[in-house]
Amino acid sequence: MNDNTQSLPKRRIFPPQSAEELLVRCGNLAGKTLGQIATELGVSVPDDLKRHKGWVGNLLEIALGADAGNKAQPDFVALGIEMKTLPLNAQGLPKESTYVCTVSLQQTGEMTWQASWVRRKLAQVLWVPVEAENTIPLAERYIGQAWLWQPTIEQDLVLQHDWEELMDRVVLGQQDELTAKEGEYLQIRPKAAHSRVLAKGVSRVGLTEKINPKGFYLRTVFTKQLLERG
Repeated sequence: MNDNTQSLPKRRIFPPQSAEELLVRCGNLAGKTLGQIATELGVSVPDDLKRHKGWVGNLLEIALGADAGNKAQPDFVALGIEMKTLPLNAQGLPKESTYVCTVSLQQTGEMTWQASWVRRKLAQVLWVPVEAENTIPLAERYIGQAWLWQPTIEQDLVLQHDWEELMDRVVLGQQDELTAKEGEYLQIRPKAAHSRVLAKGVSRVGLTEKINPKGFYLRTVFTKQLLERG
């Protein structure tokens, strides 16, 4: 949980003890605006998200009692539940792809889907829909009803196929050739504020080189399916 909030919350929310308790907390947030939640927590609301991209997620993590901090664990550690906000446009559809985690650009090819950080991140997800239309002031955007999701066997197989094909390209040093068009549910996209940000990667001939950081994202075609079934 990155500290992109404008100020520290005035009160601490302790982690939920069960998935049921977590969903009750989500139910209490549904129908409230971001401004209302921020006021209850004593957190100020930024004018926009241009310099505070993680603010909405951070606010909801605080409100729901997420306790992972910056550790490489699910947001609700004891429950093994990751939280993902789902920004919705004016039509109530996912507005953008959903970030999952960074891509290790120095993979050797030994990692399996079952042991991957992507699969662990998506093992059990709390989806929280949030209004995200730019014409609505940030403080006036409403929270929808959250739901818990675990991949079905069919979804897991498609995600695995995408991950394996994408990671094959990474291992072969073809990171810079990857485009967001590859992958049915899962895609790899640049994960940096601008193109000047560089990270260590491996070239086609196995040498270390500097390339733009990449991240795994879920396509909107997939999150739209989850929203319809949630």
